[in-house]
Amino acid sequence: MLNRDMVEFRWHGRGGQGAKMACMLLADVAGLEGKFVQGFPEYGPERMGAPITAYNRISEKRSTVHSNIYYPDYVVVVDESLLDSVDVTGGLKEDGAIIINTPVSPLVMRERLPGWAGTVCTIDARRISEELLGRNFPNTPMLAAAVKVSGVLQAERFIAHIEESFKHKFADKPQVIAGNIATLKRSMEEVQIG
Repeated sequence: MLNRDMVEFRWHGRGGQGAKMACMLLADVAGLEGKFVQGFPEYGPERMGAPITAYNRISEKRSTVHSNIYYPDYVVVVDESLLDSVDVTGGLKEDGAIIINTPVSPLVMRERLPGWAGTVCTIDARRISEELLGRNFPNTPMLAAAVKVSGVLQAERFIAHIEESFKHKFADKPQVIAGNIATLKRSMEEVQIG
């Protein structure tokens, strides 16, 4: 994790992929850890498949900044196809990292990020979610990868808080809870940092 009083994330995804939900879950769990948090989407024309952006600020101190995040520490790309149409590394701090949902290695992905010399991380969120959840829900693996790469939250406590949250949300669907927790754990193990 970067040694800063405030850590900022920018999420890039498409409507319906759960980037906003992952952003809000990160804020919820960080808040349970006693941190000051902000989690918010950038609203535009909302429709399934349209590019969306969401943001997190996580701090040890109350933040008086209430704007979009232009110079994030971490960028999370939930849909690899956005690399062709969105400047995902724009403003990303040199000592930060980009985390991309892709089956390829960070070395291969670096070729698609001209001008970015910082850390590239990859995770095959689609494969993991299909294997453990039965469908393509990339937000859960991407959330776990963001926590692992950034170190903004302690992994075991993060998973415990998510599990507690899901017990309330999915009380009548315990299989959903087990699948999501397994997905979080595997994603933390499989994220590649290059």
